[in-house]
Amino acid sequence: MPLGSDKPGSSEEDKLSDSSESRNRADSAERALGIRQRTPSPHQGNAPQSSPRFVSVEELMETAKGVSNMALAHEIVMSRGFQLKPSDPAEGSLEKRVQDIVHKAFWDCLEVQLGEDPPTYDHAIKLLGEIKETLLSFLLPGHSRLRNQINEVVDLDLIKQEAENGALDINKVVEFIISMMGTLCAPARDEEIRKLRDITAIVPLFKAIFSVLDLMKIDMANFAVSSIRPHLMQQSVEYERTKFQEFIEKQHNALDFTQRWLEEAANSLVNSGADATLAPAGAAASGGPAFCPLTVHNHAYMSLLRWNHRHTPFPETLLMDQSRFEEMQVALEQLTVVAAVLLIAYNVAGAALSGLPGFADKLKGIVNVLLAGMHIPSFNMNETLATIGEKLCVEVNSCLSQHGFTQLSADKAAVLKGQTQAVAKPDNSVRKLIDSRIQTFLMSYLDSSHHKSSPVVPGGLVPIQKELEEIAVKFSRLVNYNKMVFAPHYEKILKEILSKDESHSMGKSAGQG
Repeated sequence: MPLGSDKPGSSEEDKLSDSSESRNRADSAERALGIRQRTPSPHQGNAPQSSPRFVSVEELMETAKGVSNMALAHEIVMSRGFQLKPSDPAEGSLEKRVQDIVHKAFWDCLEVQLGEDPPTYDHAIKLLGEIKETLLSFLLPGHSRLRNQINEVVDLDLIKQEAENGALDINKVVEFIISMMGTLCAPARDEEIRKLRDITAIVPLFKAIFSVLDLMKIDMANFAVSSIRPHLMQQSVEYERTKFQEFIEKQHNALDFTQRWLEEAANSLVNSGADATLAPAGAAASGGPAFCPLTVHNHAYMSLLRWNHRHTPFPETLLMDQSRFEEMQVALEQLTVVAAVLLIAYNVAGAALSGLPGFADKLKGIVNVLLAGMHIPSFNMNETLATIGEKLCVEVNSCLSQHGFTQLSADKAAVLKGQTQAVAKPDNSVRKLIDSRIQTFLMSYLDSSHHKSSPVVPGGLVPIQKELEEIAVKFSRLVNYNKMVFAPHYEKILKEILSKDESHSMGKSAGQG
């Protein structure tokens, strides 16, 4: 009977950073190291260059390890469904071919040794030692009885003596190992354990045992993740802040892209002539628009939803969440097209379709299916929207007929198809209107994140309200957490930017006077 409650915690925590799944998210943070090494500072023309600080390989490795641990901790906190998964080299890759060759050579050697007369157990005993260490690593401090059983049965010194004297019954040892694995494994592995008992050849059995042990290691690691998550959530802000501070102390110009991101947000607000009513007291005397740090900061976060991820470096303080922001950006772009198409369909069809239960959801489902993969390079938006226009005409006419209304005239059908296909252009008026309303809603949601009431969904966005609110919640959560972690750095940078802008505005005003 598997003992689910016997899963260890701390014994597997050190293995988490070695998992490929955890490394996937950590890679984005580690790219910060590469960015700093390859890319010159964007502010080099405005400030004198400081002498480079050389670091040792040991310091660099320690920094990289700190970034990896910080990224892993961040992923555990931000992704509630986070789980580690086995890592296997891609089929056909060099790593996979080398791995297969090495493994085949080892298992062939083992088979040759065990096939000798009398058998040679050198490799087999080494494998038993590895299996013993793995089983012991699964135990909690209180599992004294199980630890004693493993040490007694898998006593390597005794096994060596038995092998030398021709008295070793390796099948008996392996049978105990399988039984112990069945005791320690998660219930989900019961079927794998049962299959082990059906294998009679010793070499295939050893191979199968190691495969199941690898799965059990992942199970233990995931149990450790679930165990430490509540504690990590309590300490995560301070932990990430401390780790990032250690990183920037060793990395030259570690906040260049963060500063440029915030500067561009401030410049964008000034150039757009946005309302500066949230400016600090007395700012009006500066002779130009001035903005409080919160306004600039929120505007900067909104710019991440329109980011050119291929050509523009992401702010260092947000690297660990870059993939999340990119996913939201992709989803918002598709929602924009969906809402624009539905708005056109309802405007062309008129009041006849307004209020019909379920019809908007039906149209939305059709459009979403046809727009799936719209960010793949091979996707043809013009052809897809032409197909959507045809499909909308069919569905609208069918619905009108069912409810006793006159179908669309040839002219209206042509308008529906033409306006739908025109949405392919980014500067299409309907698309721009929907996009603007989505941005306004998200900004309002961000501004109201500290209040109990959520902003009202603007007109034209009701069909996508559910999806939009889900994104808004995720976006707000990411932003607020990021603010808490990196608040000291943001406060310093924003103070410098706004002070410089205010001085510039005052100088300009004095010159005009």
